Amino acid sequence: MNMDIEKSITSNRVWPHPEVVEDLAQLRRRAPLTHCITNIVVTNFTANVLLAAGASPAMVVTIEEVADFVGIAQALLINVGTITTTDAEIMLKAAATAQETNTPWVLDPVAVGALKFRTAIVGELLKYRPTVIRGNASEILALSGVTGGGKGVESTDSSVAALPAALELAERSGAVVALSGEVDYITDGKNIISIPGGHEIMTKVTGTGCTLGALIASFLPVTESALRAATAASVLFATAGERAFKEAKGTGSFAVAFLDQLSTIGVG
Repeated sequence: MNMDIEKSITSNRVWPHPEVVEDLAQLRRRAPLTHCITNIVVTNFTANVLLAAGASPAMVVTIEEVADFVGIAQALLINVGTITTTDAEIMLKAAATAQETNTPWVLDPVAVGALKFRTAIVGELLKYRPTVIRGNASEILALSGVTGGGKGVESTDSSVAALPAALELAERSGAVVALSGEVDYITDGKNIISIPGGHEIMTKVTGTGCTLGALIASFLPVTESALRAATAASVLFATAGERAFKEAKGTGSFAVAFLDQLSTIGVG
């Protein structure tokens, strides 16, 4: 890693960091309505994760309603995981409305760079200035114009290797970039926060990455900055993942234990 970049990394954020504790309390107190336009594989799990953490999810995806609902919601997630031509129209309309209404939103560019159609749509979505871009190393490398390794939604690049690309993307787009991996990194182009933790089993359960994007969106209206929102969500995910693994017998019980941990962390 570049020495200048390494010097910019803030000390690791882990639970129970005071800011994260405060932000989680705000989330549970205010239960922000979070509009999730996400992929069909993870819709139910995403809703359950947000409910477990304390937010209020809504999955409104009808073209006739999406603009109205963006105006009602306090935050928006757009995840292109299983994008179709119809979905693309809906996503672009939602992003345009979010920009008009100043609704904070998260872009999760699943598998961007791997396929031409979704890559083109993500390029259009970026014009509407997402508040946060969340992706794995390969996705962030692709968005920054660097060709990385990837297979579908999985990354074959390390998060630390993609950190310079995350910094460049944040500076160019004006968004906070949440880079997921063995260590998560959150950056606004100047500050870098590293978040260790989680567990490898999380890569074996569908939706853990995608739902992180939704939780980041939920934190946006209850925190003082997008950097802080992405940090709080990532710390909670890493902590819940570590704790759930200790209870789980396999991937099925892990998913249940993960929801339990999100709903009970910081309680009592």
